[in-house]
Amino acid sequence: MYVVESKGGAIVCMLLALLFLGTWPALITLLERRGRLPQHTYLDYTITNLLAAVIIALTFGQIGDSTVERPNFFTQLSQDNWSSVLFAMAGGVVLSLGNLSTQYAWAFVGLSVVEVISSSMTVVIGTTLNYFLDGKINKAEILFPGVGCFLVAVCLASAVHSSNAADYKAKLSSWPIDNETGKGTVLPSASEEAVLKDRENAGGPIRKAKAGTATFLIELEKRRSIKVFGKSMFIGLTLTFFAGVCFSLFSPAFNLATNDQWHTLKQGVPNFGSLQIVL
Repeated sequence: MYVVESKGGAIVCMLLALLFLGTWPALITLLERRGRLPQHTYLDYTITNLLAAVIIALTFGQIGDSTVERPNFFTQLSQDNWSSVLFAMAGGVVLSLGNLSTQYAWAFVGLSVVEVISSSMTVVIGTTLNYFLDGKINKAEILFPGVGCFLVAVCLASAVHSSNAADYKAKLSSWPIDNETGKGTVLPSASEEAVLKDRENAGGPIRKAKAGTATFLIELEKRRSIKVFGKSMFIGLTLTFFAGVCFSLFSPAFNLATNDQWHTLKQGVPNFGSLQIVL
């Protein structure tokens, strides 16, 4: 099994992880705003995740000779390590719940607010739990000031959420009230939509609404799969905090599965490998 043993390799892996973690939320949000249902998007995501895990386990998990201290993937499948398996499964459950919650939270409060709050909560809660699980091996006077900065970020992002909610309400209230819905918005009529489609097919120029304006918000509401008009934005904030709690529990569960701090494995059974946990 291939294991990264150098600090340089670990730093490269961290940078790649940051790149991927910062990219996929924007792509999934774009799909939702174009009308794709989050259930379908998440189904695609989970299938791809499973395929990637199988490929990595069958390649990197089988590199090199299998030893007692570092068994390969197939060797660990036959070992009595069910406690680590259960910790890994628990981590997968909370991670999936967090991912599903964020998909709906992005529609209600926006990508920037959701990512700041959920990521900061992950750092604050997850780092604190891992600090005690690892026997306080890190220097608290260096670690926790950084954690405190993320806690401040949670408070500031919550304030941004309140500001955004008031801004959206003010912009939409400037529109004439629709007689049928009474929600303070006027949606384009069917004839207007037909004109837009005809102009688009003909290749003519179409003036798109400026981002952040009431027209832009209304057009976005018509296209997106999750309708948010007339609903409280605090629903999204609640989902965001729930996702942050779920994400923060994933790392400690992963830590327990790989390092067995609670000594649940039998004598002589090696710790679970990270590739097995990913699968």
